[in-house]
Amino acid sequence: MAEPQGSEIKIPDPVEMSRHMATIAEQSQRLVAEFLKRQGEGGNGAQDAMHIGAAFLEMTARMMADPAKLMQAQWSLWQDYMALWQRTTQRMLGQEATSPVAAPAKEDKRFKDSAWDENTLFDYIKQSYLLTARWLQSTVREVEGMDDKTAKKVDFYTRQFVDAMAPSNFVLTNPEVLRKTLESGGENLVKGLENLLGDLERGKGQLAISMTDYSKFKVGENIAATPGKVIYQNELMQLIQYEPTTEQQFKRPLLIVPPWINKFYILDLRPSNSLVKWLCDQGHTVFIVSWVNPDEKLADKTWEDYMNLGPLSALDAIEQATGETEINAIGYCIGGTLMSSTLAYMAAKGDERIKSILYLVTLTDFTEPGELSVFIDEEQLAALEEKMNSQGYLNGQSMATTFNMLRANDLIWSFVVNNYLLGKDPFPFDLLYWNSDATRMPAAMHSFYLRNMYQRNLLVQPGGLTLKGVPIDLSQIKVPTFMLSTREDHITPWKSTYAATQLYGGPVKFVLAASGHIAGVVNPPAANKYSHFTNTKLPKDPEQWMASAKEVPGSWWPEYAKWVQKYAGAKVPARIPGDGKLKALEAAPGSYVKIRVVE
Repeated sequence: MAEPQGSEIKIPDPVEMSRHMATIAEQSQRLVAEFLKRQGEGGNGAQDAMHIGAAFLEMTARMMADPAKLMQAQWSLWQDYMALWQRTTQRMLGQEATSPVAAPAKEDKRFKDSAWDENTLFDYIKQSYLLTARWLQSTVREVEGMDDKTAKKVDFYTRQFVDAMAPSNFVLTNPEVLRKTLESGGENLVKGLENLLGDLERGKGQLAISMTDYSKFKVGENIAATPGKVIYQNELMQLIQYEPTTEQQFKRPLLIVPPWINKFYILDLRPSNSLVKWLCDQGHTVFIVSWVNPDEKLADKTWEDYMNLGPLSALDAIEQATGETEINAIGYCIGGTLMSSTLAYMAAKGDERIKSILYLVTLTDFTEPGELSVFIDEEQLAALEEKMNSQGYLNGQSMATTFNMLRANDLIWSFVVNNYLLGKDPFPFDLLYWNSDATRMPAAMHSFYLRNMYQRNLLVQPGGLTLKGVPIDLSQIKVPTFMLSTREDHITPWKSTYAATQLYGGPVKFVLAASGHIAGVVNPPAANKYSHFTNTKLPKDPEQWMASAKEVPGSWWPEYAKWVQKYAGAKVPARIPGDGKLKALEAAPGSYVKIRVVE
C-alpha cells in the first residue's frame, strides 16, 4: 500500500499510551464484573445458537446428499478464482487488466476508499471476498429439500456471517484503517478500544454500539420539539395535542398512533422533516399517542389493553378536549396493525367515530412477513417467552439488535469500523439518535403479537381474534383507507403490506414510496428527495399493480393531504391545547418519551 503523500509514521508516546491502558484496564475490570453478573441472571444466547446450528446441520446434510451439485458449485468457484488470479497477475506485470471478476454493488459503502481499486493487493482481497461471498450465498440458496422457514433462516444467517467476515472489518485488510494506524502511531486503535469499552459500559455489559453523538440531542429541545401539551395520560400512554400554526383548522381532529417499538418522535425529529409540524401547517388539529416505555409492572398488559388504553381512550379524550366525536387517524407500523384491529372491533360494535385511516408501512396479513420471520419459530418463541416472563418484558436492546441485523452493514459494521478501528466519534444524526432510543415490550402483549400475528396469522381470518369479547373481521372495516408502503422496506415488505388492499370492505388507496421503512415515510416535500408511485387500480397481484403504476416525483405527503381533506370537514377557529375540558398536564413531548433503556 502506497504511503499517503505528506504523511508521517508517528511513534507512540509511551507515557500517553500507559495512561490510556490504565484507564482501559480499570474499565475492563468493571465490565467483566458486570458481564459475570448478567450471565448469572440467565439468557437465551446458547439456545439461539442451538436453533441456528440445527438449521445449518440440516442444510449440510441436504447439500452432502447431492455431491454432484456440490462439485459443480466448487468447480464454479475455482473458475472464478482462476480468472481473478489471471487478472491480478496482469496488473502486477503492469498490463491492462480485464474487467473485474466481482464488483461491489453501487450502494455498498464498504469499499469506497480508492485503495480498494488502485492497489493491486487490496483489489485482490476485495474481489476474493466478493466472489466467495457470492458463491457461498448462491450455494446455500440452491440447496433443495429444506422447508421454507429453515431455508430463510440459513440464508439470513449466512448473510450475517458473510457481512461479518468482510475484509473492511479487520485492521490488516482495510487500507483506510492501516493508513490511519501508521499516521497516528496506533492511537486510532487505542481510541477505538476506549470507544468499545465505553459502549460496553453504556450497555451495562452488553455491546450498545454508539451510532451517533448522543450529547448533541435532547428530547424536547432540538428533537421532538414541536410545541404542544400533554392533555391526557394513563398508565400506557400520554396524549399530546399540538399548538395550531394556522388561524383556522379542519373540524375533524387527526390522531396519530405510532409504533411502541421505538418512540413517536420519528415523526417529529426536527422542524424541517417533522410530519407532525407539516400536518399542523396544513390546518389539522394534530394529536399523537406517546407510549410509555414499560417495565416489569406492566408485564401483564395485553394487545387488548393497548387498544383500550391507546386509541379508544384517545378518542374519548379528544372529544373532551375539542367537543368533536369524529376524527381521522394514522397508524404507523405496529401502531397501524393495532389500528386495523381497533377499527374491526369498532365496526363490530357499530362505532363510526373514525372517518378515515392512513396506514404507514403496516402489516395485517403476515403470510410473508419478510426477514423477521427467521426469528419466529416455536423453539425461538418459547425461549423468548421464558426470558420475557422472567423479566416481565423484552429488553429494548434485544429489539434494537434484531432490527439492526436486517441491515448489518449499515447499522452494525460501518460503526464497528468507524468507532473501533478508525477510532472516530460517530457523527451527530437525529435519525440514528431516535434509532438508538430503544423501548421495552410488555411480556403478555409481545407474546400475543408474535404468536397471533407472525406465527398464526389470525388477524386476517374472520373471527380469528377476539378483543374485549368481540370476534373481529377486517372485511367489516368500511372506513376510507389510504395505505402507504415503501419499496425497499426490510421490516414490512411492500408486497406483503399490499395484501391488505384485498381485505378491507371500504374504499382503498394504495401508494408506494421509494426508499425504506423510515426514509420513505419521513420524506418532507421541501427535501424533493424520494418519489412515489400511484395507481387507481388494485389488482390482487402487487407486481401487476407496480407494472401499471405511475411514478410521481417528490414526497407522498401532499398526496395524503389532498386525500384526507375530503374527510376533514369545514374549517373552524384554531384550537389551543388545554382550552377544552382537559387541561394541560405538561408541555410536549411529555415525560413518558424521556424514559430511556440505555443512557
